[in-house]
Amino acid sequence: MNRPISFAATTVLCLVGLAACSSDAADPVVTAAPATTASAVTTAPAATTASAVTTAPAATVSVDSTSVVGTTSTFTAEVWADNWFSLYVNGELVGEDSVPITTERSFNAEMFTFEAAYPLTIAMVTKDFKETDSGLEYIGEPNQQMGDGGFIAQFTDTATGEVVAVTGADWRGLVVHRAPLNTDCAGSTDPDTDCQFEMIAEPDGWTAPGFDDSTWQTATVYTPEEVGAKDGYDTISWDSSAALIWGSDLKVDNTVLWRTVIPVR
Repeated sequence: MNRPISFAATTVLCLVGLAACSSDAADPVVTAAPATTASAVTTAPAATTASAVTTAPAATVSVDSTSVVGTTSTFTAEVWADNWFSLYVNGELVGEDSVPITTERSFNAEMFTFEAAYPLTIAMVTKDFKETDSGLEYIGEPNQQMGDGGFIAQFTDTATGEVVAVTGADWRGLVVHRAPLNTDCAGSTDPDTDCQFEMIAEPDGWTAPGFDDSTWQTATVYTPEEVGAKDGYDTISWDSSAALIWGSDLKVDNTVLWRTVIPVR
């Protein structure tokens, strides 16, 4: 019998923001968006710096029937999102966007530093801003419209300076909120009644190592022009292989879960 070797990852959070939800898996629901009052819209605050320490749960990986764990390293994660994200390593939340998802026009870059041992299971939640489940923004204003998403990330081993992972077409994603399904409702005077949406629960344990994401779709790559990348995007020196990604529909896909694995070095 092979004896598993476990490791614990300690993370140091440099910038923080908002956490993701989780619940048991459920069948998709298609319905008219409820007529609920939208969350208060605020102006994006100035960036703040905070620190926190968490310990990720142990994880193992089997390679050629032998449980293997790599050396512990310090990593830097750099992320830009339209509009919000959270980052997990081996099932443990290690960083979040510092600007709340309730903030319109929240385009900003974030950087986190954490310690972990290879392999790393990277899981992320990404959200485009929407006022209600209708999927629209600026509701009731002359510029009422469907929003669009997009994000990019890269992970660097600070000991070697090697970029060990970047967002690209190989990332696996699951869209858990889509709206509006009937895009012609974008000009409606009552979008909470007229617009339809689809929402499913986040799968149980989806951020943890060993979760089966084989049925998830691979990411769609977009250009900076298609996403409208700005406000912090150009402050990071992106690796040439790093790409802006999202679901297959840049406007209708509002919340997307992502996974990738950084293998043993």
